[in-house]
Amino acid sequence: MTDWCKKTPLEWKDYVNKEVKVTSDEKNEHQGWVLTVDPVTANIVLVNFLEDSKMSVTVVMGHAVQKVDILDEGNDEVKERLTYLFMPEEMKTFSTEDLEKRKNNLKSWLEQNHIPVTEQGDAQRTLCVAGVLTIDPPYGPENCSSSNEIILSRVQALIQSALTH
Repeated sequence: MTDWCKKTPLEWKDYVNKEVKVTSDEKNEHQGWVLTVDPVTANIVLVNFLEDSKMSVTVVMGHAVQKVDILDEGNDEVKERLTYLFMPEEMKTFSTEDLEKRKNNLKSWLEQNHIPVTEQGDAQRTLCVAGVLTIDPPYGPENCSSSNEIILSRVQALIQSALTH
């Protein structure tokens, strides 16, 4: 097992949104912006922005990683581009202000109905209900996730009724 595979998810998170050079087995080198690191396999997903708004995506298998060097810390523009790449189409139609308004309205509605809700994640974009369910942008019923199917279906129904009123 390589040192890379021994890192924790919090350590891997430090590489996200940064440009890196990954040296893998047989001294192969891969360079790109880290989109994510799989916490189970330690696989690194690299993105390179090409001409004409195109991109290439490379996955470097975690077990093959020998060394990872950070080349560029990135900035807000890079982070925004990486976030936008795999965003669902329905989210792309909302401005940042619209999403913030939707989040705040849903959070207020949940609080008014005595449902415990907190904000979590990068930029506090995800709502967490009672510690067992999350709601991601754009904060509709289809954006809920929970391992508890009963809670999931009930909260989805509540959100649907809130949206129709």
